[in-house]
Amino acid sequence: MKAVVYHRYGGPEVLNIEEVPRPPATDGRVVVRVKAASVNPADWQLRSGKRFILSEPLSFIPGIDLAGVVDEICPGVSDLSVGDRVFGMTLLTEGQGSYAEFVAVPRGAIAKMSHSMSFEHAAALPVAVQTSWSSLIVQGGIVSGQKILIHGATGGVGHIAVQIAKWKGAQVAGTASGGNQDFLREIGVDIPINYETTRFEEVVQDIDIVLDTIIHDADSRIDLAGDKTRERTWQVLKKGGILVSITSHPDQAKAAEYGVRAVHILADRDAKVLEKITGIYELGQLRPHINSIFPIEKVREAHELSQRGHTRGKIVLIL
Repeated sequence: MKAVVYHRYGGPEVLNIEEVPRPPATDGRVVVRVKAASVNPADWQLRSGKRFILSEPLSFIPGIDLAGVVDEICPGVSDLSVGDRVFGMTLLTEGQGSYAEFVAVPRGAIAKMSHSMSFEHAAALPVAVQTSWSSLIVQGGIVSGQKILIHGATGGVGHIAVQIAKWKGAQVAGTASGGNQDFLREIGVDIPINYETTRFEEVVQDIDIVLDTIIHDADSRIDLAGDKTRERTWQVLKKGGILVSITSHPDQAKAAEYGVRAVHILADRDAKVLEKITGIYELGQLRPHINSIFPIEKVREAHELSQRGHTRGKIVLIL
């Protein structure tokens, strides 16, 4: 099969399209013929050696999000059929990712797509949905009427988190650049904040949940506010509130000082969450924004775009 592979860490130039063996349907796995995959920051962070350092020599196929058609089923899997349209996630560190014609994934990591979902939309959802769900619902315990602040609210995770928070009945404030203020309103943000001109702590207070999607690493991406956003965030949380970061481990001493909780989360692979999301999608209450679509042959350009940061919504690869 055709797949994107890299054999050493580096920039987008290390990504090449090669012929590799097709994975088998073993150990409770389902082989999916991939129709679309999306590009997540974790993809290029891993490729560049910033996320995990795996032993070399490498033969690594990147890609976490996937959407496609069931091609082969391991014995014992009875609730899927060949030809079913599915979407879900691979495991980041396995090196058998979704930038390939076929991928073998555990049954519990994929769900059937809703009838109205395109492959492009389905591929844009899993990581963003699972991360938002873990952040707001599992860790945050979000309920109707709460006040939520999302840093980087127009990004791949951020814009999905906004919509999930609105579905739960929360009031949502979101930070983004001046050029993204109309988009914030379009996705349902109640209090759009232009970080280029406005300090968010002067606009919001008594926040129940802060979701921080910003990479606080000058080598990876510029802090959206141009200064120490995390340090300024503590003061807007109400006592007993929670800061959830998807990029780094928050300072627990600071959290204790302000009387709040703070956690770092990674996306789970949970088909049950994806099944719930298909229902919300069918109701029209959740839509991923597709920033760009690239054929798999232009994977280097897709990674370059993602790595520049400030992408609105998701970048999708089609096979």
